[in-house]
Amino acid sequence: MRRRTAGPVRAGRESTGLRTGRPARAAQYLALLAYLVFLAFPFVWLISTAFKPARELGSLHPTWIPEQPTLDNFRQAFDEQPLLQAAANSLIAAVGAAVIAVVIATPMAYVMARHRGRLATAATGWVVVSQAFPFVLVIIPLFLVLKNLHLINTLWGLIMVYVVWSLPFALWMLAGYVRAVPAELEEAAAVDGAGRVRTLVSVVAPLLAPGIVATALFAFITAWNEFFFALVLLKTPEKQTLPVVLTHFLGAEGVADLGPLAAAAFLATLPSLVLFALIQRRITGGMAAGAVKS
Repeated sequence: MRRRTAGPVRAGRESTGLRTGRPARAAQYLALLAYLVFLAFPFVWLISTAFKPARELGSLHPTWIPEQPTLDNFRQAFDEQPLLQAAANSLIAAVGAAVIAVVIATPMAYVMARHRGRLATAATGWVVVSQAFPFVLVIIPLFLVLKNLHLINTLWGLIMVYVVWSLPFALWMLAGYVRAVPAELEEAAAVDGAGRVRTLVSVVAPLLAPGIVATALFAFITAWNEFFFALVLLKTPEKQTLPVVLTHFLGAEGVADLGPLAAAAFLATLPSLVLFALIQRRITGGMAAGAVKS
């Protein structure tokens, strides 16, 4: 009798699991959808504001879709502020910081991943501790150091700051990729007579290409969007980056020129969104790999 009823009981349990699993899954999808709407709302509203004429911006009953879309806000934004020069400055600082950070972080990440010792432990501790310091605590000594080096109000000084600030995450991310490379490949290269540098350049680096690209683009996005260091270190208008120039659309009393500000902010946000959409899978993979202990 027990054997005859085992099948129906098991089937009942499976059907109950399906019934309880479907509502839970639906609730998860609903929560994810609500979170996506929460994240997308500011950007959608920014796009809508960028294309609204002045009459609709001052309306007491705002609408999601502009009734009379216009490009006047974009024209006014370019007329009022040197957006192209600011974008060029941001591009130079971001590209320079990304390239230098990757060049420095690649061999350091290799040492951290392959050599278990005091150096690797100290480097890992630096990665953790450096992320705990807020910008305000480091800006005064950083300003004094750059002043002594005559790098205040220069893009080179800003690039140096961005490199130092992005190195901890770049090290952590690349170290995860290095750990995923089989050590047997390096041993085979050593048998063939290749040294450490030759092994890193010819064997390990090609396999790290996805991680290097993801790390470089992450450093680029971080430098492109950074505001505080650029505000403090750059004084003359022709040297200022795009996030700093966006603040010029605010009046002396804090009144924003909303239409041109939204148009300029929309243009400034596009590069980061496009690049992050292209590399978000690689960034997630690098973060997951870096969190795995070998």
